[in-house]
Amino acid sequence: MDLELEGKVAIVTGGNRGIGKAIGRVLAQEGADVALVARNSASLDAAAAEIAKAGGGRARGFVCDTTNDAAVKEMVADVVAAFGRIDVLVNCAAKPSGQSRPPTLSEITTEEVWDHVNTKVVGYLRTAREVAPHMIRQRSGRIINVSGLGARHTGTTIGSIRNVGVAALTKNLADELAPHGIQAVCVHPGLTRTEATPGVIAARAKAGGVSEAEIAARMDGGNLVRKLITAEQIGHVVAFLASPKAMAINGDSIPAGGGTPGAIYY
Repeated sequence: MDLELEGKVAIVTGGNRGIGKAIGRVLAQEGADVALVARNSASLDAAAAEIAKAGGGRARGFVCDTTNDAAVKEMVADVVAAFGRIDVLVNCAAKPSGQSRPPTLSEITTEEVWDHVNTKVVGYLRTAREVAPHMIRQRSGRIINVSGLGARHTGTTIGSIRNVGVAALTKNLADELAPHGIQAVCVHPGLTRTEATPGVIAARAKAGGVSEAEIAARMDGGNLVRKLITAEQIGHVVAFLASPKAMAINGDSIPAGGGTPGAIYY
């Protein structure tokens, strides 16, 4: 299937590692030019080189702290200057979550909550606010917010708060921007295999006094497909949603965790 992304320009925040980098790679393989955004210049350069080696559209890093209004404004202006337009925004910049035991109520600090929310929820709002005028002028655009299944489960208070916030932001964006030909969709990954996964498995095995094979099996068994979803597979979902082929989907939250046992969402 031709996703019609050839020559499109996509911004991917958090594009230097993990799910963000995988999304950037898939979009580039589909022919899009990709602006990778993160705070670390060296990791951005490495990610851009890796994506360029895989072939497809161009990839270039843009250093930006999405918790800062002025930095986001400057980054979007730089992307437009470099590529001429913005067709797709993928928000994926977030504080790491799910790699260690979540804090209990007594352990949660106000500063930690705000750090997560400012990066993921307000950070997503900042980038959407800056790209929207460009998309409005074009009468087209896609905004894809990567959230997480913590929005649908208890067990991590901060994760639930920030991910529910992203879903709410997405629906508001979809309703406001639809008259301008712009669509917004939220994607909820579950536990996902990235380059950080081997370290997470090793740490959990050591903490629990069990083998790494046992921890890996537990992680694989957490969804219906009984296999940890990979960052690349999340990238495939996002690439479809970024495509004109996904016209039927707008304002919704799409789970992408391999299926949640025992739950019905309607």
